[in-house]
Amino acid sequence: LETTITESAIWTVIYVSAAIAFGILMPNWVDSPTARPEFFAGWLTEYALSVDNIFVFVIILSRLKIEREKQQLVLLLGIIIALLLRGGFIAAGAAIISRFQSVFFIFGAFLIFTAIQLVRESGHEEEVKESRVETYLKSKGASTFTIALFSLGVTDLVFALDSIPAIFGITKDPYIVATANIFALMGLRQLYFLLQGLIARLVYLSLGLSAILGFIGVKMIFEALHAVGVHDVAGIHVPHVPLAVSLGFIVTALTITTVASLTAT
Repeated sequence: LETTITESAIWTVIYVSAAIAFGILMPNWVDSPTARPEFFAGWLTEYALSVDNIFVFVIILSRLKIEREKQQLVLLLGIIIALLLRGGFIAAGAAIISRFQSVFFIFGAFLIFTAIQLVRESGHEEEVKESRVETYLKSKGASTFTIALFSLGVTDLVFALDSIPAIFGITKDPYIVATANIFALMGLRQLYFLLQGLIARLVYLSLGLSAILGFIGVKMIFEALHAVGVHDVAGIHVPHVPLAVSLGFIVTALTITTVASLTAT
């Protein structure tokens, strides 16, 4: 059945409410005083990056001419694949961080590089060309449905290269990282149908995401410097960025870019 805007809106509210309730109750089963703000900062970051992900999903499914009735199944299976892939990324990331704190230098630099690329690409029409995966599957006679499913899986894998390091810059707790990702992806299918017509209006979203990724990248490098025993650089003290500042920055950046985008369009 075709998913309506009303149905998508109701389920989006349900999933968002479930995430908020989970975050509020989290300290009851996670023995950490910072569990709640870490979850909300991580969830908001992943959710915001998911909106950018949806933009690419819209282009892929439109280009492959997937019927609207079938899009729901493609997205559901694609999200299941994404959860499994991200689970592997999270496990690997947690293992690396627990052994090598200096890996934050690499993660931080990568996020800053990604932020710069987003700024350069903002304001330009994003063109998603046919990937090698799609070309290969077409040559093997795969159905359009199968091609769409694999394309969404590969796309999310690419996006995970940004989002997983970003959330590890907020919290090192694998449980919080995993649950924030699950709640961000759970409502992605409904959010897709809800934002399908609105996504073109979020013209400044890339600038907001680049600010968030750049901020987290700098924060990770600061943490990496402290981890290797460097607390001052050229006589300037390397600051610790409080979690409240991180959460406030993420919320402010998303609010400003959303309001500015809708106002401009």
